Amino acid sequence: MKYDRQDVIEKATAFFWKKGFHATSMRNLQEVIDMRPGSIYAGFGSKEGLFKEALQYYANAGLERLAACAEATPSPLEAVKDFLKMAVSKSSPLPSDMCMLVKSIAELTEDNADLLAEARRLLGTIQNALAELLTQAKECGELDESKNPQRMARFLQMQLMGLHAYTRAYTGDIQVNELIDDAFACLQ
Repeated sequence: MKYDRQDVIEKATAFFWKKGFHATSMRNLQEVIDMRPGSIYAGFGSKEGLFKEALQYYANAGLERLAACAEATPSPLEAVKDFLKMAVSKSSPLPSDMCMLVKSIAELTEDNADLLAEARRLLGTIQNALAELLTQAKECGELDESKNPQRMARFLQMQLMGLHAYTRAYTGDIQVNELIDDAFACLQ
């Protein structure tokens, strides 16, 4: 049976993001991606292999959104701020209010050491992309020369993790936008 690999990964990503790795059974995957177990194993090696590709797809989509934000404004600092606002916006329905990478890191144990390491690596990749934009912001005078872009990227990533949890507890984009503004005020 022929299948569209990209479509399968997109559907699997949404389902893993919603349910988590452990709560997703092979039977669930079969129904969601419309493939038999043999085809899943032939195409992805295992449930773990498909999950790893779903993590990579999710991270790449985030990096693409960050790049689009950078392309949409001449200000690297505004691009980072827009990315954070987009990441926690309630304007479009998402499978989960939590970042898939953070949710996976919280769920996975050393029993799934390879997947845990991959989720951490991908989170680091996004952090590095944020740091690159913050370096650009520093170079064009948007940030004080004494600021460390890598440290600021860690701070913003931590803020983003907290904002995801906050949006689960409270509603309203206005409150979230104010909190993002407060986080950026701490950087300057």
